[in-house]
Amino acid sequence: MLDVAVDIRRGSPTYGKFVSAVISAEAWNQILVPVGFAHGLCTLEPDTVVIYKVSNYYAPDHDFGLLWSDPDIGIDWPVSEAEAKLSDKDRKQPRLREFDSPFEYRA
Repeated sequence: MLDVAVDIRRGSPTYGKFVSAVISAEAWNQILVPVGFAHGLCTLEPDTVVIYKVSNYYAPDHDFGLLWSDPDIGIDWPVSEAEAKLSDKDRKQPRLREFDSPFEYRA
């Protein structure tokens, strides 16, 4: 899968920038996404199983995100908008310029 993390910490020198990595069972690799980063992924093969750990229990009031295809961020996803299989929630996320981040950068 293609795994992506976007810096959403207000005041960060890398705010709105992203990093990405291809994660696979064959490579036996993983990525740590720290607090203050949005996280998205795209499977690259059918029937992909994703297992991940989180730092706390799910809290619906804190469930928010960014529009996956925001051109201001510029992620080169390996699928077109027509091919992407998204939840209704993911289709309706705001662009970065409309996003009010609860995270603040601390040097």
